[in-house]
Amino acid sequence: MANKFDLAHIAAQVSTKKRTDLPPVEQWDPPLSGNLDLYIDSSGQWFHEGQVIHREALVRLFSSILKREQDGKYYLVTPVEKYAIEVEGAPFLAVDMNCFTKNGEQQLELETSVGDRVLVNTEHPVWVIEVDGQPRPYVRVRANLDALISRSLFYQLVDMADEKKLEEDGVVQLSIRSAGEDFILGSF
Repeated sequence: MANKFDLAHIAAQVSTKKRTDLPPVEQWDPPLSGNLDLYIDSSGQWFHEGQVIHREALVRLFSSILKREQDGKYYLVTPVEKYAIEVEGAPFLAVDMNCFTKNGEQQLELETSVGDRVLVNTEHPVWVIEVDGQPRPYVRVRANLDALISRSLFYQLVDMADEKKLEEDGVVQLSIRSAGEDFILGSF
């Protein structure tokens, strides 16, 4: 069941102000309103009806009402509507990093292409899975939503990583430290 979704109408309502608070989408559970011809590719690019959405403010608005439910599917939600969308991989892309020291501890803050900033910690961990022999690094952005870490940012993290040899099997792990926690980037 496909619905005609009027992007022009929504775009006219989009504010160019920077968002400071995200809506409480986790608290919203309206019935399914339908499917949208909206797609997020593996590089974090948003498409509507096969065309790239070029308005950054519109993409940021949509990203603020994005929800991933327990079934693993993605939805754009409001208090009264819920539309299913397609996401290839992760909906966001981590593209930048700020490294600083606070209370003597290294802190890594990652920024996504839609403006989310997250401090790498136990609530926002970094992890790496292997896909077809290649590392795919991710960071948890918010409530069940993740960002793929861009290749150039991953290389920066690897460059900062510490090597730790595991005594029992001779494997060496690369890990980064942020907010007092270690996060494994890979082993060799």
